[in-house]
Amino acid sequence: MSRRRTLALIGGGTILAATGGVAWEVTRPLTDAVAPWDLAGSYPDPRMRALSWAILAPNSHNLQPWKVDLSRPDEVVLYPDLDRLLPETDPFNRQITISLGCFLELMRMAALEDGLAVEAELFPEGADPGGLDGRPVAICRFRPTTEARDPLFAQAAIRRSNKEPYDMARRVPTEALARIAAAARQTEVGVTDDPETVAALREITVRAMEIEIDTPRTYAESVEVFRIGRREVEANPDGLEFHGPAFETMRLFGLFTREAAGNPESAAFAQGKTAVLGPIATAMAHIWQVTPDNSRETQIATGRDWLRINLAAVEEGIGFHPLSQGLQEYPEMADVFAGLHDRLAPDGGTVQMLGRLGYGPEIGPTPRWPLEAKIMA
Repeated sequence: MSRRRTLALIGGGTILAATGGVAWEVTRPLTDAVAPWDLAGSYPDPRMRALSWAILAPNSHNLQPWKVDLSRPDEVVLYPDLDRLLPETDPFNRQITISLGCFLELMRMAALEDGLAVEAELFPEGADPGGLDGRPVAICRFRPTTEARDPLFAQAAIRRSNKEPYDMARRVPTEALARIAAAARQTEVGVTDDPETVAALREITVRAMEIEIDTPRTYAESVEVFRIGRREVEANPDGLEFHGPAFETMRLFGLFTREAAGNPESAAFAQGKTAVLGPIATAMAHIWQVTPDNSRETQIATGRDWLRINLAAVEEGIGFHPLSQGLQEYPEMADVFAGLHDRLAPDGGTVQMLGRLGYGPEIGPTPRWPLEAKIMA
């Protein structure tokens, strides 16, 4: 969501002036919720150093669906957190598995900074294509290596999913798109800056988001993880956060509540929807991934490459925003899903991810749970 653009839209565009103690409350910045970005790489154990970076990986709805077992020396065993799934919009846990692939790739890159390779044995106890379960996703073994550091890792600390409106007067250079696509190692990446194609994909991706918002059960899945105001974000640094002076003011005066945001008859719902859809229509280029199959191993590979092309976009100074609503596998999305596959994978295969690119404003880091919260007892 383009939450910052929602500031003056929710509640009929009314922002109440705040003074005195209220002003102090509404202007307080996030602290603990963004501390993991500053702590990354600061642990004495090399596994913990690598993991402290891995938890900063992009992931669906910012649910951070990972947990790790460190009970064996020189190993990290990665599990899915089954309490952090999206059963309505991601019924087969495909996007959650892609998120775990992003985690594994960032951990691998970070370990190389310490001269360590990470050998990941995927799904050592097997996997169910119908959904993730309590079995491990990967056993990751750390060992010394002479392999060179990955240059993309230099962008890890400033990587963002930029969901703000992009500058529609500034095109994305074709040569930059080619360099971003070339960062992938295991999946086919398509890109376009063709105005006609971009316009068509804008329309399709806006429609996909409309379907997700207008389908009560899928939208409720998002509303459930809304974190409204600094206090909520600090207490639960995951999900979809809404913080900053205007949101704090609206929260204090009852202009933005979870109930209003979830009520399709409310002004907050209508204006919030407009604010969410607007940035999607400012795409200046699109990028997507296609794989020949849809196995769990392939989904992990997709996540690894999604992280890589995201970092490559950061290196180019280009905004990067995942837009995979149209690739979700639930009935109401079936027509959009089929249309995107016909357009982006005409020779067959699975379109795993889709995003928009462009030049947007600078944004801050997304909240994260501390690493310690993700280590299994």
